[in-house]
Amino acid sequence: MCGVRSLQLNEARDRFDLLEITSYDVTLDLREETTFASTTVIEVTSKGGDTFLDLKPVALGRIELDGTDLPVDALDDGRYPLTLPAGEHRIVVESAMPFRNDGEGLHRAVDPADGRPYVYQMSFMSAAPSVFACFDQPDLKAPYTLRVAAPDDWIVVANAAGTEVDRGRWEFEQSQPLSTYFVSLVAGPYHRIADHHDGIDLGLLARRSLAPALEKDAEELLTLTRQCFDEFHRLFGIRYAFGKYDQAFVPEFNAGAMENPGCVTFRDPLLFSTRVPRSMRIQRATTVAHEMAHQWFGNLVTPKWWDDLWLNEAFAEYMGNRVTAEVTEFDDALVWAAVARKNWGLTADSRPSTHPVAGNGALDADAALQDFDGISYSKGHAVLTQLAHQVGDDVFLGGVRDHFTRHRFGNATMRDLFGSWEAAGAGDLEPWTAAWLRKAGLDRIELDRQAGAVVRTPPADPADRTHVLGVAAWNGTAWERGEVRVETERTPYVVAPGTPVILDPDDTAWADLTIDPVTAAALPGLLPTMTDPLLRATTWITLRNGVHHARLDPDAAVAMICAGVPAEDQDAAVGTLGVWVGDDGEGARGVVHEKLLATVRDPERSRADVHQTFLARAATAPAGSDLQLAAYQAATGTATSTDWLRALLAGTETPGLEVDAGMRWRVLKRLASLGATDLDELDRELARENDAKTQIAHAWSHARLPDPDAKAWAWQRFTGEAAASNYEIEAIGTGFWASGQDELLMPYVDRYLAEVKGTTAVRSGWGLADGALFFYPITMAGPDLLAGTEQLIGDPELNLSIRRVLVDAGDEVRSRLRTRERYGAS
Repeated sequence: MCGVRSLQLNEARDRFDLLEITSYDVTLDLREETTFASTTVIEVTSKGGDTFLDLKPVALGRIELDGTDLPVDALDDGRYPLTLPAGEHRIVVESAMPFRNDGEGLHRAVDPADGRPYVYQMSFMSAAPSVFACFDQPDLKAPYTLRVAAPDDWIVVANAAGTEVDRGRWEFEQSQPLSTYFVSLVAGPYHRIADHHDGIDLGLLARRSLAPALEKDAEELLTLTRQCFDEFHRLFGIRYAFGKYDQAFVPEFNAGAMENPGCVTFRDPLLFSTRVPRSMRIQRATTVAHEMAHQWFGNLVTPKWWDDLWLNEAFAEYMGNRVTAEVTEFDDALVWAAVARKNWGLTADSRPSTHPVAGNGALDADAALQDFDGISYSKGHAVLTQLAHQVGDDVFLGGVRDHFTRHRFGNATMRDLFGSWEAAGAGDLEPWTAAWLRKAGLDRIELDRQAGAVVRTPPADPADRTHVLGVAAWNGTAWERGEVRVETERTPYVVAPGTPVILDPDDTAWADLTIDPVTAAALPGLLPTMTDPLLRATTWITLRNGVHHARLDPDAAVAMICAGVPAEDQDAAVGTLGVWVGDDGEGARGVVHEKLLATVRDPERSRADVHQTFLARAATAPAGSDLQLAAYQAATGTATSTDWLRALLAGTETPGLEVDAGMRWRVLKRLASLGATDLDELDRELARENDAKTQIAHAWSHARLPDPDAKAWAWQRFTGEAAASNYEIEAIGTGFWASGQDELLMPYVDRYLAEVKGTTAVRSGWGLADGALFFYPITMAGPDLLAGTEQLIGDPELNLSIRRVLVDAGDEVRSRLRTRERYGAS
């Protein structure tokens, strides 16, 4: 799958002008282990001309056009050239396709818990041609008929309803018109729970080994689904259009979920086989709602080209968070979204790789994948939220309904949607669009006390943005709320001397905000009395943003954490801060690893302080509560005492805390970082409970060991000398680089810079970028690493996905060096 060229925008336009796809009929035989037989019959009408078919097989067996065999050796670089005279045509393609293990195409995973294989299809972006022959672009929609042969004990679900017509043989109804990237199936000895709501057949699926977890959470998941369907029907006034609705939790899934119509796939760590804090359930609930919003926005109406993909995600992010907060038990979803998601987008928007919200991926499909990031999701969500507030629900939802009606089962552009909003009464949106969607970067907004003003500093490519900015000022007894309309570079705003001020206390702005020195000095005393969870959340957001931009002393940030966490009642905030400062690999995404403690003056002292802080919160939280669990998880990731960790592993002195497999592996990960365990102990723990999650934790811990053999073992997975799944690459890469192992790891810095370019031979798509990201040597951040990274970025032959990773990673190194220089860290 590596090295296949990406579809260009001009090619897609030419093919759209030439072709109309009548239907696909796809037959798959899944009864082998490494490849599967795929037969595709395409009915197509051409205006007359040359084009190409997308196909990425192991071997092309036969291709037939209108009953005439064509030469199989004409396939080149994933494309088969075709000359289609004007009129109707029938194309038949028979090929052997690869089962993949990178989370794309038809992914096949074997569950280590019981040795059973499981299959699912991920067709997103450019993976569909590794499953069936197709014209792979979003605006060539067509209905699909699917037939599948599978082992006798498997069940198969797909976009449309289906039945097992004979033992191991499944046939599915013709689907509604779908883009190629939505075509999906899930097949294997899955455990399925069936339900029904308001005329819609519902299903939940998971591996057999996760059946207890699925059964335990089924009512929660089904209740969420029912509530969301009811609310989306009410808000949109248009019923769900794809018949039945299966939600499958599948192994080794790259994304959080994928919105395939009628057959949504989720990463199965979202089924909780061990205890998790409430914040994880909020994350799952918003993901469920997010994918359901896509059934209208993205599925019913699909972007014409990838440059509008952001709109799919921004809309689903906005509607998913909103509906979760308004109609489900998770009414604090917006607080979770603020503290757990916003910094992802703010940081992305401040990188050199920043891009406009709209228009990303305009040149080709690969470029779109590179820009599928926190800007698409988090910033897109923020600006759509602003627009919805600005125009009001009647206009916002009225425009959306018009958009769905006009383009039902078709494709549309951003201009189409904004035209519907304008027609619904929003007025001329072009100035707003130009400022917020077509310009990249963040306005920096800060309080200038001496000048008595709020100062706005635009990015390098300035935009004429208006910010309606909330302000909270401490009057000595309470936080007084106000509002500032920031339209120019200096907006008058006078505060009494020494008054602490928090900008954007309600999390409605999108800007680079800073905690000013007066407020930073006062916050350790004020955070323990701050009762508003959203005000605390925006304080944590701004704190993290300030450290990233070297405008807040990291030691001051530690002081605020130590003061505020003991009074924090949101486990999402405790957990997010724990990941930011911790070292257990839970939720860390490569370049953000140990962000705070990498820049303080005395890392060991700061680590000890935050560890004691998390312990203090655990001690005062109700026994057995989600807050207690989140605090213990954070304390584990910052622990330095092996005696404490061993006592925790033994379950002593922790009333209310269940030391299950999830908690045990957190402890073992930290022991691995401290060099206080070995492979034998890790192997024994794996044998105690060998499943997919413990195998990944074992791989992380193995890579973490301060041992030359462990590092060599890990590096073989990076280079592809030894096979590894997508989840293993993430775990091994984030486990590999450990603070305090500099002598052992130093040779691997040069090896990374020399060898990352060659990983295009063993990985592609998401997996290629993830390998480069997760194995980046961020713990070795220094001038030499920065110089080597910049030199590699300048290589004209470097793969674009790897270059994008390195641009962001290099910026993270510069951020850490800048902070160390400014605040005197070693």
